[in-house]
Amino acid sequence: MERIALYPGSFDPVTNGHVDILRQALSLADRVVVAIGIHPGKQPLFSFEERAAMIRALARGGLDGDVADRIEVVSFDGLVVDLAREKGAGILLRGLRDGTDLDYEMQMAGMNGAMAGDVRTVFLPASPEVRHITATLVRQIARMGGDVSSFVPALVARELKQKLSS
Repeated sequence: MERIALYPGSFDPVTNGHVDILRQALSLADRVVVAIGIHPGKQPLFSFEERAAMIRALARGGLDGDVADRIEVVSFDGLVVDLAREKGAGILLRGLRDGTDLDYEMQMAGMNGAMAGDVRTVFLPASPEVRHITATLVRQIARMGGDVSSFVPALVARELKQKLSS
């Protein structure tokens, strides 16, 4: 039986922290569905299409080889547990950087478990070298002209530079 994991987030932009969690996810699941949250009230820096394209490009060669056949990228605007069921995912992946993340994610896992007991939340700790990275800080640094190349994959750094120079 194929093990499918759902990895939800905004991925705006994709950071080395996201890549770290995705690598870990690929070691646990046969297939990973990366679910990009779309919220009508929020204005992301990158469109869904741009974020999806970056993730797909990373899957074709930026994640220790070509794993594109194991990664699906979708958008969602509803409950993550509904999407997990729709995609056949029995695992809901959440990356943790610190205790603050854990407190919030434990509450979410409890609520998700109450709504969908058949979908298990699995917490993956961020590797020490990427634990400090957040997409929010990456956007702020990039908007102020700072070098974000150590926080994001090279293709994302190029996309950020291009996006913010136009």
